[in-house]
Amino acid sequence: MLQQHRLNSRGEKYVIGPTGEALTLSDLPPSNTRRWVIRRKAEVVAAVRGGLMSFDEACERYQLTNEEFSSWQHSIESHGLAGLRTTRIQQYR
Repeated sequence: MLQQHRLNSRGEKYVIGPTGEALTLSDLPPSNTRRWVIRRKAEVVAAVRGGLMSFDEACERYQLTNEEFSSWQHSIESHGLAGLRTTRIQQYR
């Protein structure tokens, strides 16, 4: 099934991010990100879900393991953005 991409006024592909705003590749966290706050994790998950980048591209770009990224996806699906809190991870398991 072909996915239709949205384009902004500059012709860039975008998806709707966790805050409800348009999110392009240039809006994503830098590839050298080491401090993963909830918003950044959610932006990367939204980019993959929306087809802005593939699962493998996200893992490679951010040096994440498949398990780590999958856990972010599962946490959002099961508990929303609050599930991405590292201090609350035990409560959501």
